[in-house]
Amino acid sequence: MIESKNIVAVFPGQGSQRTGMGKDFYEQIPVCRQTYEEASDALGLDVSSICFNEDARLNLTEYTQPCIITTEIAMLRGLSQRFDFSAQWFGGHSLGEFAALIAAGVMPFAETVKIVRTRGKLMQEAVPVGIGSMAAVISENIDINMLKKLLENLPVDIANINSANQVVISGEATALPEIEKKMAQVFQTGKPYRFVQLNVSAPFHSRIMKKIEEPFFHTLKEVGGDLKPQNAPKVTSNFTGSFHKNDVASIRGNLVNQLSNTVNWRENMLCLAAKSEEVFEIGPGRPLREFFKTIGVTCQSITGLAAAEKVFAGAN
Repeated sequence: MIESKNIVAVFPGQGSQRTGMGKDFYEQIPVCRQTYEEASDALGLDVSSICFNEDARLNLTEYTQPCIITTEIAMLRGLSQRFDFSAQWFGGHSLGEFAALIAAGVMPFAETVKIVRTRGKLMQEAVPVGIGSMAAVISENIDINMLKKLLENLPVDIANINSANQVVISGEATALPEIEKKMAQVFQTGKPYRFVQLNVSAPFHSRIMKKIEEPFFHTLKEVGGDLKPQNAPKVTSNFTGSFHKNDVASIRGNLVNQLSNTVNWRENMLCLAAKSEEVFEIGPGRPLREFFKTIGVTCQSITGLAAAEKVFAGAN
């Protein structure tokens, strides 16, 4: 059992989905089953069926996003009910920021799963499949200014600053080979690096997403329900890199700007670690654990009920 009353909970985003995610929580903890049912009622589709069975929709952005959010909130509620888990600070990577805002009590769950379904649909419709792409740049202590200079006059942006050693770029697919060649010249002094093109369906967090900002803003206003901004300073903003402000307009603005701007995850991690070094990653995957290692913080990942039993109940 966790004794600390100063805990950080973080939530991964798109790409962490997997078939069967959350099923053990659903089957064993009633509040988790109720969470999936609440999402299904809100969306008018069987979320648990998409998550638990071989269903192609799980990897379609429109469905991926509400399915991940539902799973993460179901897991969080399950941890609270079974292990008395409670966090005081929250962060989420890209899509995960919505889970963090729900967890902190800023955004209502049922309305938010509808919001992220629309978000996913807008993101996919922003550009035809194959036109946009993303790639991870992996090396020790990446010089962000150097990388920005490489991207000058090219239709590609810095999408994610995940750690000192990993940055993701995003934009038009045809420009990536030229960037890779430029990087080979920059790193020719012998510093090892990797350039890994990602298997994604759209160029997230790039200027190409600018066109969906206005319709997404209207979605936030129309579907968003009653926000509770007083809880927002407990949650980090990907867009600003720091904590959200106690202001509805600011929260909405940050979420809209997140679509086409850099996810400043490294800054988010530093802000959260300054509050507490007891960090728990809650979700179907565990990408954030490795990022926290780069700032010297141990992040314990809860991806299933068995892992939760080991961490919170002291099981072997």
